[in-house]
Amino acid sequence: MLRLWVTGYRNYEMGTYGDKDPKIIVIKYALKRVLKEQIADGLEWVITGGQLGIEQWTVEVVTELKAEFPSLKVAIMLPFQSFGSQWQANSQAKLQGLLAKSDFAESISNAPYQGPQQLQNYQKFMLEHTDGALLVYDTEFEGKTLYDYRVIQKQQAITPYPLTLIDMDRLQEYATEYAEIQAEKHNFYE
Repeated sequence: MLRLWVTGYRNYEMGTYGDKDPKIIVIKYALKRVLKEQIADGLEWVITGGQLGIEQWTVEVVTELKAEFPSLKVAIMLPFQSFGSQWQANSQAKLQGLLAKSDFAESISNAPYQGPQQLQNYQKFMLEHTDGALLVYDTEFEGKTLYDYRVIQKQQAITPYPLTLIDMDRLQEYATEYAEIQAEKHNFYE
């Protein structure tokens, strides 16, 4: 798999507040673990959007992974022009910083938001320009990612399109694993 679409919950859907929230540390750990597995299988491009939450954390994780995997690239594809312009100033600034760090950034639509068709065009673009998807999503805890999940399921009915889900159970496993690693490090330094 050369190109991977990564998306998932928005930050508010996961109840995370601020960049130092412990949940974000676990989510980034999970993303890093899964992306490393994908890199071993030939991943070259991580393609995501600019949404607050999983998409932005993914860009941060890929930026960190580049130290170990310099050929890994990240693209941020925005569904429309002026995406995020209604956000608070600090969130807008964070998006601009991530766009600057990405290897490629562009808007699918050259117009500002006009309606849901732009979001559907975005999904279509992502499916056509990726070889599979990674979603931080659990079908028992619906969120806006449900729409991407459904579109991916429709795509899978037509053609092979691998989907990796990090659901709540898997996130809990990563949280436990992360806690064990931290405890070992703590014991090592004592």
